[in-house]
Amino acid sequence: MANKNKNGCLAAGGKNTGCCKVESLISVDERGQMVLPKELREKAKIQAGDKLAVISWEKEGEVCCMVLIKAENLAERVKDFLGPVMKNMFTS
Repeated sequence: MANKNKNGCLAAGGKNTGCCKVESLISVDERGQMVLPKELREKAKIQAGDKLAVISWEKEGEVCCMVLIKAENLAERVKDFLGPVMKNMFTS
């Protein structure tokens, strides 16, 4: 069960592995374009020309969640996500 810490961030299994929260609501225009608010771009250090990877999760055949990750950080995030899984596969 996930608990919230003093900052309102979710902590799974008693471990605070980061903070997951709603930063803003954005609209999609008729051409499918979205604008990330300036404050969020500054906070995330996203600049013109940066590449973002879109990661999606599906549940029952429908996309239920999407996450943006800077492309330059993607390989490191994949290692973080898959490392424990791969370790368990080879030690079991």
